[in-house]
Amino acid sequence: MTHPAIRRALALPSTFAAMALLAACQGAEKPAPPDAAAAATAASDAAPDTAWRPLFDGATLAGWHHFRKPDAPVAGWSVEDSALVRTGPGGDIVTARRYANFELELEWQVAPGGNSGIMYRVDTSGTETYMTGPEMQVLDDAGHKDGGSPLTSAGSAYAFYAPSAKVVKPAGEWNAVRLVVNGTHVEHWLNGTQVVTYELGSPDWQAKKQASKFADVAGFGAFARGQIALQDHGDRVAYRRIRLRELP
Repeated sequence: MTHPAIRRALALPSTFAAMALLAACQGAEKPAPPDAAAAATAASDAAPDTAWRPLFDGATLAGWHHFRKPDAPVAGWSVEDSALVRTGPGGDIVTARRYANFELELEWQVAPGGNSGIMYRVDTSGTETYMTGPEMQVLDDAGHKDGGSPLTSAGSAYAFYAPSAKVVKPAGEWNAVRLVVNGTHVEHWLNGTQVVTYELGSPDWQAKKQASKFADVAGFGAFARGQIALQDHGDRVAYRRIRLRELP
C-alpha cells in the first residue's frame, strides 16, 4: 500500500512533488538501532585486540572484580607501590573481560610460605575459579608444602605438568611470567625460561585429568574463552606490570 504522504506528493506539481516525496521517505519509520552497550560487549568479546594492553593501571582496581560478583566492592585486595596486592580475606578476583587466545605478561611476588595462582579461561558456571580454569602455580617453593611436589611447584600447570626447570626466585623477590594460551596450545614461561608446554584436551592431558582431583569436574579446562583470575589462597601476594595481547 502506498504511504499517504507519498500519494499527496504525487498530486503536486513536479518540483514540489519531488521535494515532498523526499521528505516523506525520510520521515518513514526506521527500525530501532541495537542496544549500544550490548553491541559493544559482543564486539569486545568477539574481536581480538592484538596490541599490548594493560590489565592493571597501577593505581586502581579498575577492570577487576570478585569472581561471580561483578557489582560488589572489591575486598581484601588493594594497590600498594603500583602493585595489586592481596592484603586480606576477600576471594579471587577476575578480569572484567573474557579472553580466548592471548599472551599474558606480569610479575608476581609472594610472602614467605605463600601460595596463589593465575587461572585462565575461567567460566562463571563453576562455583570457584579453579573449577573451570587451569592454573599456573604461584608459590614460595621453599616455604610451602606444595613446593615438595614438582606437579604443584611454582610455574607448574597445577596438578598436571611439572616445570622443566626450577627457576623460581625466593619469597619476597619478583618473578616474571609469560603465559601463552592459543587454541589448545599452552606455554608457561617463568623468569625467561619456558618451563611448561602442553596441549589442552589432548589424550595426555585427559589422562592426567583422570589421575588428578579434577577427574570428576566436567567443566575443568572445557571453555574456549573466559576470564583471567588471580587467586586468594589466604596469603599475601602481589602482582604488577600486568598486560595482555590477544592472539588472532
